[in-house]
Parts: sequence; C-alpha cells; structure tokens
Amino acid sequence: MKIGIPKERRAGEKRVAASPETVKKFVGLGCTVVVETGAGMAADIPDDQYTAMGAQIGADAKATLGDADLVLKVQRPMTAAEGNDELALLKKGAVLVAALQPLQQVRRPSDAELKGYKPGAVVIATMDPYGNEGAIAEMAGASLTAFAMELMPRITRAQSMDILSSQSNLAGYKSVLDAAAHFGRAFPMMMTSAGTIAPARVFIMGVGVAGLQAIATAKRLGAVVSATDVRPATKEQVESLGGKFVWVDDEEARSSQTAGGYAKEMSAEYKAKQAALIAETVKKQDIIITTALIPGRPAPVLVTEEMVRSMRPGSVIIDLAVESGGNCPLSKTDQVVDVNGVKVVGYSNYPSRVPVDASNLYAKNLWNFLSPHWDKDGQAFKFNFEDETVTGTCVVRDGQVVHPQLKEGN
Repeated sequence: MKIGIPKERRAGEKRVAASPETVKKFVGLGCTVVVETGAGMAADIPDDQYTAMGAQIGADAKATLGDADLVLKVQRPMTAAEGNDELALLKKGAVLVAALQPLQQVRRPSDAELKGYKPGAVVIATMDPYGNEGAIAEMAGASLTAFAMELMPRITRAQSMDILSSQSNLAGYKSVLDAAAHFGRAFPMMMTSAGTIAPARVFIMGVGVAGLQAIATAKRLGAVVSATDVRPATKEQVESLGGKFVWVDDEEARSSQTAGGYAKEMSAEYKAKQAALIAETVKKQDIIITTALIPGRPAPVLVTEEMVRSMRPGSVIIDLAVESGGNCPLSKTDQVVDVNGVKVVGYSNYPSRVPVDASNLYAKNLWNFLSPHWDKDGQAFKFNFEDETVTGTCVVRDGQVVHPQLKEGN
C-alpha cells in the first residue's frame, strides 16, 4: 500500500500531515511511504528525517500522489479553479478521509455514474467546505469516500483522534504570545528600584480548549487573568487555572443548565445584566482574547466597536475567530487594525503559527484514527463501519453524501 504526503500549497500553510514518527509507524505496517520533497521544511522537518524512517522522497506532487492508495494532507486538495489541481492527481475513485465541516447541497451522482463504482485512494485533510461546495461536489462525483475528522464523536476513546482539540490547544497558547508581542508593557508585576510595574490584565472570552490554554499561558506569564463563557459549568475550570470567572451570579444563572448538560435560554433581564457586566469588564483590560466559534455559522460578536473604543490606548485584542467573521467586527483577516491606539489582531490559521508541534500532533491524530483499521492480512486499511468513530465521521461514500448533518435539506 502506497501512502503519499504532498507539500501543502495553500497560502500561509506551514504544517505537514505526517511526522517522522508516524512515517516510521506506517512503514512498520508494511506500507510504502512517499513524501514530496520539501513537504516538511516549513515545520523544520527536512527530507532526510523522513528517509531515515524509511520514506521515499517524491520529486513533485504528481510523483507523490499519482498512484497513492492513501494521501495525507493538512488542507483540502486544491481544484483546478483554485490554481493547483491536486484532485486531478488522485487515483480515480479515491476514498477521502478528511477534516470536513458540515456541508449542504452537494450534488448526488446519477445511477449511471454509480454503475461500476470502484473505490480507490484514501485522503486525509482539513476540508473547510463552507463556501467550497463545488470542491466537495467534485469529490463526491469522483466516487470518493470522505471522513470528516472534526465530526469525531466526543467520546473518551476518540480523544486521541480529535484534531480540533490538538490544534486549538496550540492556538490558545500562541494567541497569548502574540498578544505579548504586540503589547507595549510586561505581563508580570515587577518590583524594581525605580518603581513597581503593575501586572497586565488579560480577559479570555470563550472557555473551550483554546480559551483554557490561553488562561494557563497568560497565568504562567504573570498576568491577572479573568474569563467568561455562556456555560456556567466552565466556572470551575477557569478557577482551577487561577483565573476569575466573570458572570452575573444570581439564582437564574446557577440554574441555567439542564440535567442533560445543555444551556437554558436566559431571560432578557439576565442578558442585559450580563452584557453590562462584560462591557464594564472590557474597559479595564489590557488584553482580550476571543475564541468563540459556532460550526457552520458566523462567529458571534463578543467585543463591539463601542467596547473597543472604551479600552485604553496600548490595549490588544486577539480575535481567534476572524476567519469565520470575527468575534470583533473591527478585526480583519491577517491584519493588525489600530483603533485609537487599540490593536485588533486578526491572524488566520493559528495552528500554522506553531507549525512544528501542530504538525506532530495532527499527524498523531491521523495515525490514531487510521491504525485500528489496518488489515494485516490484506495489507491495507479496511474501515469498520460499525465503529462509532467511522460512522460518526464518514460524510461521503459510494459517490454520495451520507452523513445526516450534511445531506441536502438538513
């Protein structure tokens, strides 16, 4: 079985989908691994580290992808319309294993197109399908079988396969370092002979994986950290990391979660009180890091223009949701916007800003997903469609979109 690992060709992408460690594991199974020359250079992995683990080096994308049974990528294969037609290089009837977010309105192949269907190669990538319906349709029309890694069920057994967690963890860490780089002051309190330097005040909005890592990193740098989230259950997590949880603490808030763990709709009165508290909190902050994302929908606005203008000059806002519209309406993708001295930072693809660790973790996630499905006798990957991690992530199979969240009309 041949595994191909091409160089990433999308702008700004520094990660690679296989590490020397995972290459060694695949070779150990009996696979032939071909890495395109230079594929790992942006992640500080030269070709000789791959060859030392038993990989071959492909001269170009065609040599790497041409007859590969399994293709490992970080981002979705490019189409002709995107400039580099990687899809055309895949083995016909490829099976696609991808980090694919929900997509609607993908064309179903006709009965004639399905006649004589034969599955082919396997590709693992991050798909970013929103606004890219045409590319997904091409994959379905080519009889690909796609697994959406970001649809991985949130079960204990699948934690080691969760690319969202591994990459968001690094994004939260790097966001604090970027904030420190743009901030004109020190983070910790310092006692000097010339006077005392007050600690920076950092406010994290959204306490998911990225938010929790941002809290931990800011605390390690010596900042005074506070955080907020729509889920009151995160209060304990924030406080366990040494942060202060910002919320309107009343009877309604304490009973705002159902027995099943879901948030209840809050009253208009409570929402108004919470908004006023957040606005007042923002005024006092030196750094704000926003992390709120909703799959398939524009990012919610957490920091309004009025809030930004209420902050002191020299303050910094890091918007981790800029690619989905932003948690701050003033943020712009890959730009630093100055608003009366407040820097609004909108860097995209945060995991790629830590390419070495992001690549290693991403590669390990893919190995953890694939390795249980290796058929030793057949010397190939044979997916068990009774496995929850397979049925929960499979979105395209036999030329059709099969995941219930992605079918037309859903």
